[in-house]
Amino acid sequence: MESFNEYHLDPEQFPFLKSLQENWQVIRDEFTHFIHNASPEELKFTYDVMGPKSKTIKTKGSAKYSAFGILFQGLFIEEYIQVHQIQYPDYAIDEAVNKAVTLREKYFSNLAKVIEKVNFVEDNILRNVYFGTFHPGLDIKLHVNYNPHMNRGYLGLIVPEGDVAMKICYDKLYWYEGEFMVLDHSYPHCPHNYTSYDRTVLVVDFFKPDWSTEEAIQFEKEQVAQRMEDNPYSLGVFGKSDKAKEEDFIKYGLAHQLEWDKALSVSS
Repeated sequence: MESFNEYHLDPEQFPFLKSLQENWQVIRDEFTHFIHNASPEELKFTYDVMGPKSKTIKTKGSAKYSAFGILFQGLFIEEYIQVHQIQYPDYAIDEAVNKAVTLREKYFSNLAKVIEKVNFVEDNILRNVYFGTFHPGLDIKLHVNYNPHMNRGYLGLIVPEGDVAMKICYDKLYWYEGEFMVLDHSYPHCPHNYTSYDRTVLVVDFFKPDWSTEEAIQFEKEQVAQRMEDNPYSLGVFGKSDKAKEEDFIKYGLAHQLEWDKALSVSS
């Protein structure tokens, strides 16, 4: 029987995740249909505009991680771009907004419906929803995600056999297709993919139930404003506070990662 603790949380505590879990195959099929049928222009736009970028979280090697999504800070991507007036080098704001809503409606209508259903019933509890893919050989440096108001769920969509796992504190956890892994990701963690195949999950950030909605939204507002000032392409997901402390690397047996800085590339 799986054991849980203060950072590895029982998904059963969060019944609103069931709507996503029950539709995991539909969500996976939307993802694979997009990957196999989108034009090169659509793919480029999606990864350039609809994916959160980090300047802080680092990987050993390059091009090992990719992400894109449709919900950020409780807003669909096109609304988020409009509200924050994000300037892209290759797209005017109105063009980015129009392309984003077109892609969302064309490829991810079922996922959007599930998100809308949950947020209507649960007072906008879902904040970020995006696909995260670990490419073969991924090794992410130990880090934290300073989001004390949120938990992060990972719904397994495409999970190969082998050593693709999440190390968090002293634990090593594995993803399974059709199941949620839920973490308090403010604890130090570092995932990897030592298989020869991609691993894709649906990342679902949601407010912690023990925070009032008003407190959580106020904290999010202030945090996102700072993150967007530092890096508008973060979409408010990542920030400068994501670095782990040096003593954490030693505490959790990962001191060797401190040497990576000599040959690291920033994760996108």
